[in-house]
Amino acid sequence: MGCTHNCESCSSGCHEPQSLRKEPNPLSTIHKVIGVVSGKGGVGKSLVTSMLACGLAARGKHTAILDADITGPSIPKAFGLHERLMMGEGGVIPAKTGKYGIDVVSINLVLEHEDDPVVYRGPILAQTVHQFWQDVVWQDVDYMFVDMPPGTGDVPLTVFQSLPLDGIIVMTSPQDLVSMIVGKAVNMARMMEVPIVGVIENYSYLACPDCGKHISVFGESHVDEAAAQYDLPVLAKLPIDPALAAAVDAGAIEDATLPEALGGAMDALEALSKKEF
Repeated sequence: MGCTHNCESCSSGCHEPQSLRKEPNPLSTIHKVIGVVSGKGGVGKSLVTSMLACGLAARGKHTAILDADITGPSIPKAFGLHERLMMGEGGVIPAKTGKYGIDVVSINLVLEHEDDPVVYRGPILAQTVHQFWQDVVWQDVDYMFVDMPPGTGDVPLTVFQSLPLDGIIVMTSPQDLVSMIVGKAVNMARMMEVPIVGVIENYSYLACPDCGKHISVFGESHVDEAAAQYDLPVLAKLPIDPALAAAVDAGAIEDATLPEALGGAMDALEALSKKEF
């Protein structure tokens, strides 16, 4: 009442932006939160999220995955997780993977049947992400990876605004529209003032099993030019690997041999504590 809509001359302070950041569960300890994003689907975000969590776990870090792809969850499948999440003292207890003890929370670990569809509108999607962050007891996590759905819609916006992201990794593939894909994710991150660790290109090539020649199945890579356009490092160029696909189908991603190229991305993540964005 009585507002002149002239914020410059107003002393009430009501126009000052309020933080939408959500506090984690009081019993949680999470040191680094890394989002894995892309401007489009089908570029292997969940696969790379799983591999990064496994790779850093193999280096002695306690890793976790918050599966924020609420309507298309695939993280539990990659790790062979099927049990329902349980309540413990103080909150929900995340599922743990068998080999590395990676903490995982996903909507598929809540549903009565894994193939039940998740038909949620935007506000419920956001609320679900908040619950995964606030109601779960994430204990002594060195690196939490947040696997996001593609695009710049409700869930990425919710994660960017609500979670204390230490950085994001932008996923892409070697196609002509790579610049647009990277640009959408990068511009959203910069709009939301979220640091960008770098870019990972998936499906870069297929190594011939006989001669080792690299075959550009999806065309020549454009990731270097796209990354340079936004002054970002290319953290890795990952090959097409049928063995990795088989491991995911078998729920055995922890037993798979990770691409050597992923080492640079893991090095960059381990350097986060020393890097000023």
